[in-house]
Amino acid sequence: MFGLTSLGTLHTAISLVALAAGFSALARSGLIGWHTRHGRVYVVATLLTCLTGFGIFRRGGFNEAHMLGVITLLTLGVAWLAARRRLGSRSPYVETVALSLTLYFHFIPGITETSLRLPVGAPLAASTEEPWLKAVVGALFVLFLVGAWLQVRHLRALHGTTPQPQASAA
Repeated sequence: MFGLTSLGTLHTAISLVALAAGFSALARSGLIGWHTRHGRVYVVATLLTCLTGFGIFRRGGFNEAHMLGVITLLTLGVAWLAARRRLGSRSPYVETVALSLTLYFHFIPGITETSLRLPVGAPLAASTEEPWLKAVVGALFVLFLVGAWLQVRHLRALHGTTPQPQASAA
């Protein structure tokens, strides 16, 4: 279906679960966090999306999509450390922005692959280098920045404070 392998179909299905859980978490609590069921489903599905993506080589060997998977895993690691309060008073903010960044990361291959495959027989994009495709990804990054700012504002309202820098032990 749509030129997807079995692994590609599984990968796509898992990523759609991640997106649904991520947006559901945002709608319910204004942020994605490990502390909610939807947030945990989002994180697990995002992790599985990355792992299944490493087995897809439609464009040859290791490429930018695989590198995005590595970056996503590293970002999830930062979010996990923050969720465990390993990053001091800024932990809730780092966790929130990191998880939102991974939501943005879902859209990069999602928009690209969808545009290269649909509509069937006359895809919207001929290659990943289409200028309009890059503009869409850029516009989504701006939306991520606005969303991250709104989430940080929401957290500040909940906690009633602004995170203070840690004093150095010099």
